[in-house]
Amino acid sequence: MCDKIFTRSGRITKQIHIETGKKRFKCEVCGESFVQSGNLKQHLRIHPRKKSFKCEVCDKSFSTNDHLRRHMRIHTGEKPFKCEVCDKSFSGNESLKLHMSIHTGEKPFKCEVCDKSFSTNDHLRRHMRIHTGEKPFKCEVCDKNFSGNGSLKQHMRIHTGEKPFKCEVCDKSFSGNESLKLHMSIHTGEKPFKCEVCDESFSWRESLKQHMFTHTGEKPFKCEVCDKSFSGNGSLKQHMRIHTGEKPFKCEVCDKSFPENGSLKRHMRIHTGEKPFKCAVCDESFSRKESLKCHMCFHAVKKSFKCEVVDESFSWRESLKQHM
Repeated sequence: MCDKIFTRSGRITKQIHIETGKKRFKCEVCGESFVQSGNLKQHLRIHPRKKSFKCEVCDKSFSTNDHLRRHMRIHTGEKPFKCEVCDKSFSGNESLKLHMSIHTGEKPFKCEVCDKSFSTNDHLRRHMRIHTGEKPFKCEVCDKNFSGNGSLKQHMRIHTGEKPFKCEVCDKSFSGNESLKLHMSIHTGEKPFKCEVCDESFSWRESLKQHMFTHTGEKPFKCEVCDKSFSGNGSLKQHMRIHTGEKPFKCEVCDKSFPENGSLKRHMRIHTGEKPFKCAVCDESFSRKESLKCHMCFHAVKKSFKCEVVDESFSWRESLKQHM
């Protein structure tokens, strides 16, 4: 025996078989045996790929009985390969090996374009589509293409109307898990996206991106009717109602409609009698901020509206007009 040291019992057993010459891996086609599974796999290439082993559940066929046995675990739910770290189980040994990279942190598959590393070759292949622009998954409804099958599946819910991700707080449903996660920030109050300029925080990354335009002065959202530009897509949508005449916000008391929610809220104060804008000098309250501003002219020492005929000034423009 050699003096090699192993951390796992399975590797010790494998080394013993190599040194003793024990041939555990037998070819089911010709009966020849091999010391290592890799040698058997290489040997199998000399045999024709006849698929004589058929699954009785789904009629899928395989070239070896071993492949059929592994396939049957899909139907039986058997998962004999267990992770010794977290007790998670898998139907195949290869799946267990890939899973172990989570615990070891090993990422042997490296992208040659951007040096990003991955734990599996499949993950690397999917990542490479970012650089190549390849989008092999096509929607059969609208011909839109996607780089990943998961993205296509989520997109299909636009056509089917399926919303499998449900909020446990308010029962609102979403087509994608990411959309649900973003929605949950409404209930948790979490605002992980922070502006580095003014320290304002946001629940959504997109909200932060649009907020940054207020600092840069950039207005990338342009109206195609009048060429007016806006820093946010929401502001553009709101502006478009001027051109379309759309008024989607309706008062439930008097049926009056408004192009924006803010206008509806201000209107509702007529019905509720709410006056949230209070004068700090005399405690008089107003339903609109503009009304409070006008009121403050009474208290202002400066009288901005001056008569050009006589040397008299007024706090209100209307007062000046009446004086004239």
